[in-house]
Amino acid sequence: MGTSTFTGPVRSENGFKQVVKNASTGAITEVATFGGAPVALADGNVTITNATHSGNIIVVPDGGQDNTYTLPSPVAGATLRFIYGGAAADATDFILDSGSDTNYFVGGVTHLDSDAGSGGDEVVPVYADGNSNSKLQVNVPSLCDITLVSNGTVWYISGTVTSATAPAFSDQ
Repeated sequence: MGTSTFTGPVRSENGFKQVVKNASTGAITEVATFGGAPVALADGNVTITNATHSGNIIVVPDGGQDNTYTLPSPVAGATLRFIYGGAAADATDFILDSGSDTNYFVGGVTHLDSDAGSGGDEVVPVYADGNSNSKLQVNVPSLCDITLVSNGTVWYISGTVTSATAPAFSDQ
């Protein structure tokens, strides 16, 4: 299909979908949906999908237990943005898990210490090792805003986490 150019507004009642087509099989893979409402996650472990979550804001609940959010296989152009939706600091953690050390995180997050003045680090960067860290544990968040984008192999990560305990990257 060729490129389309519009001079006026483009409207859609149900958002726009970004897809990729496999050159050899012709299979279409949905990468992202743009313009959808935020997706509020359930309190429990959730498998994230590109079709439902990529391109939308993902709201992490004030959990009743530690929750793991398993990321989809990386697809070039996939974008996942997680925000914490609790009304106060959570008493539990959440983990972003890529499922494999070959689909690791590159980059990091800024930890903003919510018990400032207690003698600990107040604002510090927390980096993935850039070669195998495939999990990020966000400890007892007060606020967070984390964005992941993929090149088809790895997940680039950036954002902020406000909590009394620094987040931590690890391998599987």
